[in-house]
Amino acid sequence: MFTLDAAGVRLIELLERVEPWDELERAHLATATEWIAGGAPLYRTRKPDVPATHLVCYFVAFDEARGELLLVAHRTAGLWLPSGGHVEPMEDPWDTVVRECAEELRIEAVPSAVCGKDPFFVTVTRTRGQGQHTDVSLWYVLRSAAGDITSFDEGEFEAIRWLPLQRVLAEPGDTLDPHMHRFTGKLMAAFADLP
Repeated sequence: MFTLDAAGVRLIELLERVEPWDELERAHLATATEWIAGGAPLYRTRKPDVPATHLVCYFVAFDEARGELLLVAHRTAGLWLPSGGHVEPMEDPWDTVVRECAEELRIEAVPSAVCGKDPFFVTVTRTRGQGQHTDVSLWYVLRSAAGDITSFDEGEFEAIRWLPLQRVLAEPGDTLDPHMHRFTGKLMAAFADLP
């Protein structure tokens, strides 16, 4: 019988704290939990697709005062996405967010009141293009202001833009991460419920 290591136990605990937005997220949570509990390798060891399924963190910079979130034009994916990166072996996902936020957006990761240092949304997605693989993605929400981000990793991103939440929902789905509309709906509902 397989026994989870401390990192696996931590990941399962994080997933258990995510309140699913819809049936698809409920299914993705179940798939991610089963994948982790099954003892499969969790971390990417060789770019872009070894192992074929691996753990990723997205972090969405959210300007609460303006009700806008930040999307980046990802060079490899050819889509507008949240910032993010691969979780390193034995790295806590929040530490991934902190590291990648400094590298990609040149700012400190400040947890949002929406979810704190826990993931807010979970997806399991097959990537596009060469080196296709499956990303098990933990989506975090960060508190930020549009003026805080003055530079970004131009090697990874062609551009960045802040969009009001309603505008994200109006963007064509084929230009965004395939789960961006669902994430935005969940964020709008959670933000409306904040005191």
